[in-house]
Amino acid sequence: MNPDPNPAASLQLGVLLVYSVGLVVLGLWISRRVEGAGSFFVADRKLGPGLTFSTFLAANIGAGSIIGASGIGYRDGISAWWWIGSAGIGSLLLAMWIGPRIWRVATQNGLYTAGDYLEHRYGSAVRATIAILLWVATLAVLSAQLIAMAQIFELVLGTPRWVGAVIGGVVMTAYFAAGGLLTTAWVNMVQLVVLFVGMAIAVPVALSNAGGWAAVQAAAPAQAEWGNFLTGPNSGFILVALLVPAFMVSPGLLQKAYGARDERSLRLGIGLQGLVLMAFAFVPALLGMIARVYNPDLGADFELAVPIVLTQGLPPLLGAIGLAAVFSAEVSSADAVLFMLSTSLSKDLYKRYIRPDASDSDLLRVARLAAVSGGILGVILAVLNPTVIGQLTVFYSVMAVSLFVPIVAGLHSRRPGVPEALTGIAAGIAVLFAVRLFGLSATNRLLDPTLLGIMASAAAFGLVWLLRRPSRASQ
Repeated sequence: MNPDPNPAASLQLGVLLVYSVGLVVLGLWISRRVEGAGSFFVADRKLGPGLTFSTFLAANIGAGSIIGASGIGYRDGISAWWWIGSAGIGSLLLAMWIGPRIWRVATQNGLYTAGDYLEHRYGSAVRATIAILLWVATLAVLSAQLIAMAQIFELVLGTPRWVGAVIGGVVMTAYFAAGGLLTTAWVNMVQLVVLFVGMAIAVPVALSNAGGWAAVQAAAPAQAEWGNFLTGPNSGFILVALLVPAFMVSPGLLQKAYGARDERSLRLGIGLQGLVLMAFAFVPALLGMIARVYNPDLGADFELAVPIVLTQGLPPLLGAIGLAAVFSAEVSSADAVLFMLSTSLSKDLYKRYIRPDASDSDLLRVARLAAVSGGILGVILAVLNPTVIGQLTVFYSVMAVSLFVPIVAGLHSRRPGVPEALTGIAAGIAVLFAVRLFGLSATNRLLDPTLLGIMASAAAFGLVWLLRRPSRASQ
């Protein structure tokens, strides 16, 4: 399904290009304050509640939140809330539980990345395993953000698929490579303003033009679960297993938490953005449901719900504002992924294993080169890979089953060590891919691959710890 290009596509493209240039200029201006790796990696640990709030929220509202969740809303109805709502729940747990604990460890020991924490707690073997594993998986989620941009440009503006991926990739790489977390924290504030203004205009106007809520209900498919908040045809509360752990232990989010000025800033900033995420979760679900009025026959192309609304539900000028809002969401989330890629490669791999004697300026240079390389690879994958939700699911699953148990256990006990961590990671990944390979979740929703992977990781972690207790006691 390819909607007709918007007749005002040139106006909308012009607006996006001007906005893109503005983001890059702002990023370059802020980057003048970058004094070293500390600024790039953790913003000199000076983020107050406001910047902590904005950089977390901007990172958490991206391709999955707009394109993916709207597609789920089109397919499954209001239960699509759980895609973003689960991220909000995970954020609240991060703010109140995991975040303060790991912030204290990071501040006391000068840690920059999640890999730093894993080595501090378990050793270099665990750090290397996670760094390599997540570097590959993170490329998938970066490509998902750029896929969403490519789809929007292609379907709304009528440009070739690669144009959106290249523009989005260039913008986020330029301002991020210039200043890292310090730059993105400020640029994200602008992106959030554009995002919320655009959505505040787009949703009510599109709903009104569609004929109101009665028209949305009339266009609903003949499925009883489509109107069920807790469980839709293919979503619902089961998404908690996939997304809540991922948003508690995401390396990029943990590293942003390191940048908080103090525990109050961390709790307040992350906690408030979690509440905002839970409220915002209704927006893409509604966009997807509204899209059914304009086109009830998308079928497997349900991720086209947002382009349908932008082209058929809004007049040209408002469509341009809505498009800028979606673009903001994609770019801000993409820069958070690039943050994980560049800092992990430069600190967890380059400085730790290749050049331990690298200076602060060397580390900063490699981080910027890694950002540029990651941006280029992300664009290439975005042109070659198919869907947004498919890419994000791979990333969130791998991240949750490999990181959740070692990080949570490590913050609460000093007893488990490297064998427990590596065994837990291996068991979680093995079960995750076994369940996906054999399609067990298709027989029962509770046989969720991520949930079973986390359970397997915890069981293996605990079993090795129990087996090693006698040897430790005899020492």
